[in-house]
Amino acid sequence: MRAVVVRRTGPEAVAEVIEVPTPEPGPGTVRVKVAAATVNPVDLMVRNGVGGTPFAAPRDQWGIGWDVAGVIDAIGSGVEEFTLGQPVIGISDRLDVSLAAQADYVILAAQNIAPAPTSVPLTAAATIPLNGLTAVQALAALDLTPADSLLITGAAGAVGGFAVELAAAQGIRVIAAASAADEPGVRALGASDFIPREADLPDAVRALVPGGVAAALDAAALGPQTLAAVRATGRFVSISVPATPIPLRGTKVTTVLVHADRPQLDELVALVDKGRLTLRVAETYPLDAVAAAHQRLAAGGLRGRLVLIP
Repeated sequence: MRAVVVRRTGPEAVAEVIEVPTPEPGPGTVRVKVAAATVNPVDLMVRNGVGGTPFAAPRDQWGIGWDVAGVIDAIGSGVEEFTLGQPVIGISDRLDVSLAAQADYVILAAQNIAPAPTSVPLTAAATIPLNGLTAVQALAALDLTPADSLLITGAAGAVGGFAVELAAAQGIRVIAAASAADEPGVRALGASDFIPREADLPDAVRALVPGGVAAALDAAALGPQTLAAVRATGRFVSISVPATPIPLRGTKVTTVLVHADRPQLDELVALVDKGRLTLRVAETYPLDAVAAAHQRLAAGGLRGRLVLIP
C-alpha cells in the first residue's frame, strides 16, 4: 500500500509517498480502508521536526495524518462493536508512529473510531475528528455555563469554527475574533459579537464586556494578547504549548492537547447528522499530491480543511 511519511525533518523536508506492506490489525484494533484523510497544521509540525523534543523521541520515519474516514476492511480479536464494510471516522492521535492516517490503509484502536455520519460524504466526515475533538475538549476544560462570556480567537479556523458553533448551541455568549472578511461566516456559526483581527483585542473585548470575558479559547495561539482580554480569576485554554501564557491575575490557564474519545466522536457525529455542526472542505487532492497539499496549507488563508483522497 501507499503511505505518506517524512524521513528527514527541517525546512527542506518533504512529505513523500512510499510503498509499504499493508498492515494487519492486532487485538483491539481494526484496519480502515481510507476514503479520505485531512491535512492539518500538526502534519507540518512533524515535517519541521518534533523528534528529540518534549513531544516525541527521534525516529527514522514519521507517519503523517490524524483524521480519517473510510470503511473497516479487517478486524482484530476482541473487537465486537464494529463490522466489516462499516463506514467509520477516526483519529490517529500519536506523533511517534511510522505510519499514520495519510495512507491507503490505517490501523486504529477501536476506541479511536466511531460510525461515520450518514448525512455527509466521507470526504467531509474526515474533517471531524481532530478539530472537533479539540474543540469539545477545550470547551469542557473551560467548564462554561450559559451565564458566561467566551472569547474565541481564530474563530474562522477549523477548531475555532467548531468551538463557536458548539458554544453558541449551549447558549453561551461567544465573542469571535478573526479576519474582518470572516465576520459573516463566523456570525452564521452563532457568534454574538465579532472583533476583527486588526483591532486591539484586549481593549475591544473589554469594551464589549467590562472587566473582561469569563473565559477564552485561544485557537489562534495569540497567548498573552488573548489572556489580557480575560477577567481576573477567569479561565483560559490554549491548544498550543508554545503559546500558553503565564496565568496572570489569578487566571486558570490550561493547555488542551487532543486525545481520542469514542463518546465524544459519537456526539460530534450525531450533531452533524442533526444539521447542527458545519463541516468545511476547502480543497481535495489525490494522495500522490500530498506535497502540494502541505504547501497549500503552509501558505495559509484556508477556510476549511484540505482532504487527501487515496
